[in-house]
Amino acid sequence: MNQIRTWAFTLLFYLGSVPIVAATPITALLGHRAFMANVHLWSRFHRFAARVTLGITTRYEGGVSPEPTFYAAKHHAMFETLELCRTLGNPVFVIKRELAAIPVWGWAVQHYGAIVVDRDANAAALRQMMREAKAALAQGRSVIIFPEGTRVAAGEKPPLRSGFAGLYRVLGLPVVPIAINSGDVWPKQGAKRPGVVTFRFGERIPAKLPREEIEARVHAAINVLD
Repeated sequence: MNQIRTWAFTLLFYLGSVPIVAATPITALLGHRAFMANVHLWSRFHRFAARVTLGITTRYEGGVSPEPTFYAAKHHAMFETLELCRTLGNPVFVIKRELAAIPVWGWAVQHYGAIVVDRDANAAALRQMMREAKAALAQGRSVIIFPEGTRVAAGEKPPLRSGFAGLYRVLGLPVVPIAINSGDVWPKQGAKRPGVVTFRFGERIPAKLPREEIEARVHAAINVLD
């Protein structure tokens, strides 16, 4: 049954996504509001498709900050990227360069304002990432990073990548960790399952902590649901 649900979701979501993503160059020409409305349409459609075909719903615990914030989140699936896009008010995501290379979609995420980095970024690339993150915050947008660097299976708790600590130090801001359990219903491989995806916003962790301490606290906080 779960495999049938997964096939149904794949068919519905990708058929519906093609015209939405293809429309991004047109909405971009119409201005920022039109472009962001198109992004939110995709996010809402994704949530709808997941609910009606997979039986997946969402639950939020803790409050979303009303001001531009630095977030660090667990990353199990595509589910949270589209969900958090709307929930956090168009945050700027730090993403892998491979994603930016996807035709049309890659252009769209860069126009949206994503910060593109290499997996093994050199010092110059990291400095560019930090400049772009500062610029995003200055524009009133939050910045969100998946500090483990990539999607992981449920229960996996890899160490944080160095880019997180560097960004935390340069921004000089507190960080809000987000624990997410989407891997329980949306595995990296195999059929998806019905259930509730919880987004747990942790307590704000102060700025300017030593690297070992901030990494340990963020690592623990984003993994409380695993």
